[in-house]
Amino acid sequence: MLIISASRRTDIPAFYSEWFFNRLKEGYVLVRNPLNYQQVSKISLQKDVVDCIVFWTKNPENMMDSIGQLQGYNYYFQFTLNPYDSTIERNVPDKARIISCFQKLAETIGRKRVIWRYDPIILSKDLDEEYHYYNFALLADKLKDHTEKCIISYLDFYKKIKGAVNALQLQPISMSRKSIIAKKFKIIADNYGLQLEMCGEEEDFQEVGIKRSRCIDDRLISEFLGRQVIIKKDKGQRKVCNCVASIDIGSYNTCKHGCCYCYANNHQSQIEIKTQQYDKNAPLLCSTLSPEDRVYERKTESYISKQEAFFTNYY
Repeated sequence: MLIISASRRTDIPAFYSEWFFNRLKEGYVLVRNPLNYQQVSKISLQKDVVDCIVFWTKNPENMMDSIGQLQGYNYYFQFTLNPYDSTIERNVPDKARIISCFQKLAETIGRKRVIWRYDPIILSKDLDEEYHYYNFALLADKLKDHTEKCIISYLDFYKKIKGAVNALQLQPISMSRKSIIAKKFKIIADNYGLQLEMCGEEEDFQEVGIKRSRCIDDRLISEFLGRQVIIKKDKGQRKVCNCVASIDIGSYNTCKHGCCYCYANNHQSQIEIKTQQYDKNAPLLCSTLSPEDRVYERKTESYISKQEAFFTNYY
C-alpha cells in the first residue's frame, strides 16, 4: 500500500504547498535518501497508486484555497497546536489565528480528517503542570467540535536540541510525573469528548486509559477507503512508534517554524542554504539534481489494487 507522508521532515502545508500541488499535477516526486544523498527515488503520485496522504503541519493556511485539488485522494492531517509562545515556537503565527485555521480546515474536510497533536509536552519553571492543564483544557474547548482525537507526547531530549534545552532550562520528566500528567490530560479530554492517545513513548499508559497512537494509521485509512487494509509497521521508525509503512516526501533542514524542540533541523545556517534552493516547479524539494545523482524509480502499487486482484483470481 502506498501511503505518502507529507511530511515528518518539514512542514509542507505551511511552506511548500505550491510545490506539493505542482507535484500532484506532474504525477510524481523525487526524494533524496537522507542517509545516502546521491540516491534519489522517483515516487508516483498518481491517484490510482496513492492510497492515502498524511499531512503533518502547524499551519496549513497556505494550502486552504487549494484544498479542492486533493479531490480523488484519501488524506488526513496531523495538526500540531501547542500553547507555546515564540520563545519555544519562534516563527509559528499567533495561536488565535492557528485555532481559527484548525476550525476552518475541519469545517472544510470533516473533523475526522483533522487530528490534533499537543506535542511535545515541555516542562520548565514557567511551563509547569498547571500551565499545561489550563491550556490543554482551553484548547480542547475550542477544538472539541472540530476533531475527534488528540495525540500527546513528551519532549525527547535529542542531542541537537541540547543548546535550547540548556538555554530554556527545560526539565526532564520522570515516569511518575508523566503518569500524573497523562491521567489529568485523560480526565480533561474525556470532559470534552476527545479520544486521547500517546505517541512515541516507551512507557505504557493504558492503565490510565490512554492507548498508543498510530499517527499513520491503517485503521483510519481503512475507514476512509471503506474496506479493511493490513499494512506492516514502518521499520524506518523508532521501535516505540506504531505507525504503518509510508514514504516521506519531505527534506530535512527546510522547516522555518524555528521550534526549539525540533528534531528535523540541525542548524539555522543549513536551513538558510537549503531553502534558498526552493523552486516550486522542481521535482525535488529544496534541491537540484546533479550528474552524480542516481535516480531510481521506486516500484509502487496500490495495496487495494493488489488485494482486489487477489480476490478476483482466487474466485
